[in-house]
Amino acid sequence: QLQLVESGGDSVQAGGSLTLSCIGSGGKYTYSRYCMGWFRQAQGKEREGVAALRSDGTTTYADSVKGRFTISRDNAKNAVYLQMNSLKPEDTAMYYCAAEADVGPDTLMATMTYRRNALNAWGEGTLVTVSS
Repeated sequence: QLQLVESGGDSVQAGGSLTLSCIGSGGKYTYSRYCMGWFRQAQGKEREGVAALRSDGTTTYADSVKGRFTISRDNAKNAVYLQMNSLKPEDTAMYYCAAEADVGPDTLMATMTYRRNALNAWGEGTLVTVSS
């Protein structure tokens, strides 16, 4: 079973930057078959898909992060990254890495947001706190 481990969460001031990392291990499929993504959940708020990336480079971003966040992956390292720039207090949340095989980024975004239990895997999360 695919296991995902996130890292890189921290406390930063508004306007700052962070890069989150997620490393995968195990799994039924080769890593490249998984569409990889990030979702977040702030305390008292609903879960939100943030970004998703298929191995062919196709991406989808939430409107709230477009132009500020960049998702990337390194299949040789079983890794996916989320570069976050111009952070805002409303970006404060627990960030989770997620994977679903053989789907596109739009589908993964919907699954992360509405049907988390349908994911092939998600990690335990890494906390991002942005202060004003």
